Amino acid sequence: MVRRGEGKGGASGTGHRLTIEGEGHPPVSGVMVEARAPAALLVLGHGAGAPMTHPFMEALALALSAEGISTLRYNFAYAEAGRRRPDHLRRLLAVAASALRAGRECADGLPLFAGGKSMGGRMTSTLVAERAGGAGADDPAAALAGLVFFGFPLHAPGRRGTERGQHLADVPCPMLFHQGTRDRLADLGLLRPLLEQVGTRATLHVIDGGDHSLGMLKRSGRTLDDVLAEVAAVTARWAGQVAVAGAATR
Repeated sequence: MVRRGEGKGGASGTGHRLTIEGEGHPPVSGVMVEARAPAALLVLGHGAGAPMTHPFMEALALALSAEGISTLRYNFAYAEAGRRRPDHLRRLLAVAASALRAGRECADGLPLFAGGKSMGGRMTSTLVAERAGGAGADDPAAALAGLVFFGFPLHAPGRRGTERGQHLADVPCPMLFHQGTRDRLADLGLLRPLLEQVGTRATLHVIDGGDHSLGMLKRSGRTLDDVLAEVAAVTARWAGQVAVAGAATR
């Protein structure tokens, strides 16, 4: 369930404040930034080390809004409580599920996408993979048009492996991965073959020189705002194609 609070929407506003409630977790905060002529709504979870109000998350929401994608970003329960250590898996997934329900309620008929920064994206894909095939019509995971990852955390720094991404093969909807070539949590030499196994459901967009937060070295001449504008434009084009393809199969 979602309860609306105060705030202003639009590409230049701070967004509408929401309270997201559900089973398996205390109430958490959400912020919805509405595009002026929205073509889709994207539910965004934050990374493990920072809440939904981190400057990266705010800048990403505004960049997406400028491309016609409204966003609903949310806190996980530990971040809502001001703690730094993430909750156990079941509570993380419970919050992600409630956020998807809130997104479906706020989408008002728009195509619904979900994902997030690092851990937020992985929790969303884990939830969708777990419920694939068994999700009823009332399950929010069944309403998703696709998933978008802003730095998928394939492995811990220095611990190359693909275990964290094995569930991606069970995700039934299209997926878009924005990954930097300097990402220490996702070796592209491991991620590319993993996504090839997933097949046409996976699309990889590589940011040359980007790190796990899509940040660039100064000598590149590109700012984070430049990168986020590119990422938002790619996301909007991909989401439009996915929505058209989905409508054609219904």
